[in-house]
Order: sequence, then structure tokens, then C-alpha cells
Amino acid sequence: MGWHNGPPSWTEMERVLSGRLRRSGLPLGDGGDSPAWSRKRGEYESEGIQRRTSSVPYAELHTHSAYSFLDGASTPEELVEEAARLDLRAIALTDHDGLYGVVRFAEAAKELGMATVFGAELSLAGGSRTDHPDPPGPHLLVLARGAEGYRRLSRQLAAAHLAGGEKGVLRYDYDALTEAAGGHWHI
Repeated sequence: MGWHNGPPSWTEMERVLSGRLRRSGLPLGDGGDSPAWSRKRGEYESEGIQRRTSSVPYAELHTHSAYSFLDGASTPEELVEEAARLDLRAIALTDHDGLYGVVRFAEAAKELGMATVFGAELSLAGGSRTDHPDPPGPHLLVLARGAEGYRRLSRQLAAAHLAGGEKGVLRYDYDALTEAAGGHWHI
């Protein structure tokens, strides 16, 4: 399957949905989610990080990666490596209006034994995400509490992207956000 190949055949759809290998013997992917994985990107491997020892337990709970256009500069892997080097207890990835780097973030954190928190910084003003490095107006930092909190946050982000009607424009339903939080988010 590709972007411009037309619709797949029923045989191809059945093969993909059942998880069978391609005829060439290559696996379908690495089990991650697109576009965070590709056959070109290898598994994360840490490169001998010199860890400091800290007597003050600290967790960074508001971090943007390069997936937050013009707001964060480091890849998710680099953020985890620096957190490990600084001996942080945990690090949260809270990119603007999405969970874009969480697969790479989780892989690196697992490799380095770093505790993670997943979240997002929601831009509530409703403007275009691509017009400004840090969208003007109010923001809401949301940290997911467990798998259920992650699922609820993911659904709200998807709904806001769809409601915006065009790329980079999000429209959050405040009542739906309030209901989704329901004890599953730290705000």
C-alpha cells in the first residue's frame, strides 16, 4: 500500500488487518504508530550518558519537543537523554495540541529507565497552530493519568483537530474537555 496506488485490494486489506508478513518476508512495521516509525528509522540506542547524581528529586512536567513547531528544539529522545543526564525522577512530554512524539519518547525512556508522563498543552484560543511559534491566548496543560487518561486526551485532541476543519486549526469543546478529565487528568 502507498499514498498514490489507489485503493488496496480486499486480499491486501485482509493481509494487513490480520498482521501477516508481506510476500517479501519483511514485517509490516515495528509495531509503533505512523508517522513516528518507518522502516528507515532504527530502534533507539542510548550512547553512554554521563549521569549526575542529584540530592533534590525533580520531575520536569512541561516539555516541548521539536514536534511543537518553533517552540521546542530537541527530539523526544534528546529530551529523555538530558533528563537522565540531569538525574531527573521523571519527564513529561507536553507538545502543543498533540501527542506527536510519544512513541519515540517512550522508547528512549524505556531504554534509559526514565519515568514518563504523557500530556499536551492545549491552545484554547482557536487560532491557527502554524501562524505563531507559541499560539496566543490561553493554554491548558493536561497530564494524562494512566492509560485511560491518555485515551481520553487522545480522543479530545482528535475531536479538536476535526472540529477545526483545516490543518493547524483546533476547536476544543470545553464541556467535552471537562467531562473527559473526570479524574483522569492532572490540570
